[in-house]
Amino acid sequence: MTSMPVSERLGSHLKRAEQALNATKHAVLKPAGLTVPQYAALLHLSENPGMSAAALARACGVTPPTINTVLKNLQERGLIARTPHEWHRNVLETRLTEAGARTMADADACAVRVERGLAAEFSAEEREALIALLGRAVDFLDATRP
Repeated sequence: MTSMPVSERLGSHLKRAEQALNATKHAVLKPAGLTVPQYAALLHLSENPGMSAAALARACGVTPPTINTVLKNLQERGLIARTPHEWHRNVLETRLTEAGARTMADADACAVRVERGLAAEFSAEEREALIALLGRAVDFLDATRP
């Protein structure tokens, strides 16, 4: 088996980009009093009101115990409300409160500035190519995972 220098490992480049994005989003979300996982949860709930915790965990790419902690903290701050599902009483539906919608709007404005700034670093063709290349990477990794 031959060794591979870190500089040639795509995974380390992907990790650095992800860490830089998360660190920047963490910094811009801090004034809104949100963590990146809390923001992600509010973002998904704003687009899909009533999501269950399990669906939210999958959408945010976190574990069920992690999403439960995130939801507990958001509920304690009055940013979300959780109510039993109309037909499935053991499933809680989660929705933004008015305060949650305001917090989400403020935080999203900051996150969108980061996303737009990042996108502006690339031409339209480069953005399309990057999205396609990252999609191919995900497809390969999903297909080869044991």
